[in-house]
Formats: sequence, structure tokens, C-alpha cells
Amino acid sequence: MKWKLTRRFLGSVVTIVVIVGIVNTILLFCVLILQSMYNIFGTEEGSAENFSRIFSQYVELQNEKPMVNEEGLEKLQDMNAWIQFLNNKGEQVAAFYTPKNLQTEYSPVEIVQTYKYKEVDADTTVFVGEAQNFSYFLGVKDQRIDRYVMTYDYAKVFKYINILLLVFLIVDIFIAIVIGFLFGKRLTTPLNTLIEGIQQLRERRFKKMSVPKGVYEDVFRNMNELSVKLDQHEKERNHLDQMREEWISNVSHDMKTPLASIHGYAELMKDSATDLTLQELHDYTSIINRNSMYMKDLLDDLNLTMRLRNQQLPLQFEDVNIVGFIREMTIELLNDSPFGDRQVEFETNMDKAVHKVDKKLLKRAIFNFIYNALVHNNENVVVNIRIDNIYPQCEQEQKSSNISTAPEFHTQITIADNGRGIPSKDLEQVFERYYRGTNTTSTHGTGLGMAIARDIILAHNGKLDLTSVENKGTTITILL
Repeated sequence: MKWKLTRRFLGSVVTIVVIVGIVNTILLFCVLILQSMYNIFGTEEGSAENFSRIFSQYVELQNEKPMVNEEGLEKLQDMNAWIQFLNNKGEQVAAFYTPKNLQTEYSPVEIVQTYKYKEVDADTTVFVGEAQNFSYFLGVKDQRIDRYVMTYDYAKVFKYINILLLVFLIVDIFIAIVIGFLFGKRLTTPLNTLIEGIQQLRERRFKKMSVPKGVYEDVFRNMNELSVKLDQHEKERNHLDQMREEWISNVSHDMKTPLASIHGYAELMKDSATDLTLQELHDYTSIINRNSMYMKDLLDDLNLTMRLRNQQLPLQFEDVNIVGFIREMTIELLNDSPFGDRQVEFETNMDKAVHKVDKKLLKRAIFNFIYNALVHNNENVVVNIRIDNIYPQCEQEQKSSNISTAPEFHTQITIADNGRGIPSKDLEQVFERYYRGTNTTSTHGTGLGMAIARDIILAHNGKLDLTSVENKGTTITILL
């Protein structure tokens, strides 16, 4: 995979270099053609050459001799130039502004050499022209102007240009391969590490990678964060799978006991129906009825806790005055014969605290906490139910009962008892399904009550806190 990425990168670099080289060559030829046709760069040589060619318009014949008019003389001075007229024998017939050491007779070979090469001095470039049947040398004295005369064969030129372009192309490709390899190695090595990291994630191997400096730094950091989160989710999933297995195991165990009892007594009644007394029949049917009701409650509780956990239970919210609601619950509890003589206290520092709640579910949760305090302690236990307003913005209790002008508040419901308490080693497991504390003697219920109560409070976006000291009591705090 690593070399595959490197080859692809090198191929891309070489392709780009070849395309750029071809385009640049085409552009170079176009520029040279335009320069030769239109002198697009406007060089000084081009302007001097043009001046020498059109200078004939300033030449007139006087007494059969060429003469330069006033405008022509001014042009010569402006260009810092001189002019020498020659007849067909190469002899000087007229001259203007020529240097003193300039020869006055030229052979045909000297005429050619004077035009092709700098035969006058190092600063003067000589041009040739014709006017009024006379030839002339026009010299421009300017170090910036220069001329080179080349002789070449078109066939050889194009042959060598093709070879030169091929050499350039090979050299460019070689340089591109070397640079592309060095750069591509740095570029593709992190990519290969990323691909291996993704493969590890696919195989559920969550390993943090070292974060390199550079363009991939954020990518590697995000990959590490993703790996950490996936690792956490995997552990949570394994934990949930373990809990589900334990849950199924516990449910199977809890179902087998009442089912075995129901099956046993049903078989006994079937085989010995004529030998059983009315009292025995009543006892057996009572046991069967009690176990079947237990199984029904267990299944109902399982269904409820599953729907609460998975947020699949639609809550019927309505505005409820929590103070009056819990006061009525306390009265209802004290009117229940098993708890009529128990010590249950209700306190509040306000008259009204309205919240949107599901009355049926919230009632079940609070009753569960109160029943646990009464059932799992002796008959002398004192259970205190208190409702307070908590103002998080001020971090203090608001003692006034007038909440109409108060800022946003939380309602705190406290259920405290002075019973035997819960051992510290059991506190973390109180809200687990099927958990019963080591100091709990009662086995009444399905074992799902505390878990359901906790899920109900969380479904109301509330907070739940439990503190307990062994032999001193337990306090449950609900914050709505």
C-alpha cells in the first residue's frame, strides 16, 4: 500500500512536469515568432534598425550629391548617430557627423565586414541603407545597442532543437522523480500510517498513534480522539452485553422458581384432587396465584425499565404542584393499614412548586423510596420527607414561600431515615437491577424497584443522589 501511494504520487508529479514543459516550449516558440514579426519587446536595436531604414526620407539631391535636410540632422543628433554616403565604387561622396578616423573608401569585403562586425569602435553599431541611388552607412553610438549575425541551417537547427528538448525533458523527468520520491515519501508515510490506523479501528484494535508535526497533525489528533471514543464505546458495549447476560440469567432464575412452584402444585392438584381437603386446595391455589402475580409484576417491571432505559416510553407530562402532590402521597401512605402507625414526617418551606411531570411514574418512584425506608428497617424508624426550593444562581435556599417573583429554581425532595443504613461496599450497586443489600432481610418485590425509580427521575431530567451511613440512616435527594 505504501509503495502504491508513492507510485501514484510520482506519476502525478511526472505528468505535471511533462505537461508544463510542453506548454512552456510552445509558449517560447510563440514568443520568439511574435518578437521577430512585431518586435513586441520594443528593443533599442529594433528602433535603431528601423531608423536606419527610413532615414532615406530625409535625404535630398543637391548638385547630384546626397544632402540631409534639417529634420534629418536633428534626428541624427537625437540618436547620437552619423551618416556616410558612398557611390557605387565604395567612395565617400558626403558625410555628416562622422568620426575623424573613419575611412573614406571601402572595398566590397570591407562594406560587408563593417555591417556585420564592429569595425569602427566598440560603442558604435553600423547599419546600411540606400537613398537617391547612393548607399550609406549609419552609425549609432550607444553601448545598449548590439547586433549579432548568425548563419544556420534550418534542418540542423530543428534537429538539434529536438535533441535539446528531449534532453531537457529527460532531465526534468529525472529531477521530478527524485524530488517527487523524497517529497512523496514524507507525504505518503503518514497516509500509510493513517490507513493502518483505520484498519486497526475496523478490527477493533484501538491504539493511539504518535502525532507528527505538519499538515497531518490535526488528522492524527482527530484519529486518536476517535480511537479513544470508540474504545470507550466498546467497553461500554461489552459492559452492557455483560449486564444483559446477567439480566437474562437473573430473569431466567427468577422465572424458574415461581414456574417450578406453579408446575409442582398444579401437578399435585391434578394427581391428588380427590384426596385433598378444601383447605389444602385453597392453600395450593393461593400459592399458584401468588407466584403468577409475581411473574406478572416481574415482566411488567422488566418491560418498564427497558422502555425507560431506551427512551421508548412516552411520558404523560402535566403541570403538577409537587408540594400538594407529595403531601397527598404522605396522607395516602399513612392511611394504608400496614403503615398507619409508622413515623412518617412531612416538611416544606413553601406552598407551591409547579413542574411538568408524569404523575403516575413520579408517584411510583417516590413511593418506592419511601417503602424501602419503611420495609427494610425496623418499626421504630423515622422517615422524614422534605421539600425545599434551591436557587442555583444564588447557591442558597430561598426561605420565602412566595415564588411568583423568584428567579429560576430547582425543587429539592429529600427522603431521609434514621435506620440501619447501607454498607459502603453496597452503595454503588443500590440502583442495579436485582440487587438487594446484604443487610436486607425482606425479599418482597421483583428487585427492580430502585432501578426503575432511578430511571423515572432521569426521564424527568432530574438528578438523584443517595448517601448512607451504616447504623445511622439513608438520605435520598431528588432535584427537579
